[in-house]
Amino acid sequence: MAMTIDVEDLGGAKAVSVIALDGELDASNYERLIEVVRDAYARGARGLVLDLSKLSFMASSGLFALHSAYRLMRGETPPDPEAGWGALHEMAQDHDAEAGSVRLAAPQDAVSRVLDRTGMAKLFPVDADRAAAVAALQGA
Repeated sequence: MAMTIDVEDLGGAKAVSVIALDGELDASNYERLIEVVRDAYARGARGLVLDLSKLSFMASSGLFALHSAYRLMRGETPPDPEAGWGALHEMAQDHDAEAGSVRLAAPQDAVSRVLDRTGMAKLFPVDADRAAAVAALQGA
């Protein structure tokens, strides 16, 4: 199944972009998500909400894309996807850091299980819905 990506840029004291994913995040499209996040950062977004309410599946390449989003929103270079397991080990090293500028909204059960089982849930704050995630980033 394909994945669609919708982007909404919000104003405010801290510019926030909301990226809604619909479908399956896998090896066929994870690089597109990374580019969308890179573009949001380039437009000035310093907060990011990944709306996962319509994401039905996420492969390991999707985890890599989430970690890349985390790095990009900190102004850092994401790991090289060609690094294979080395890139995954970099994700583990970041688990002690705070991902306050990236929040996940409303992941479906299947995606939540992937996040929990891989430890990625420790890296990202998870909110019940998009509005709560935006409010948390904008300090409302």
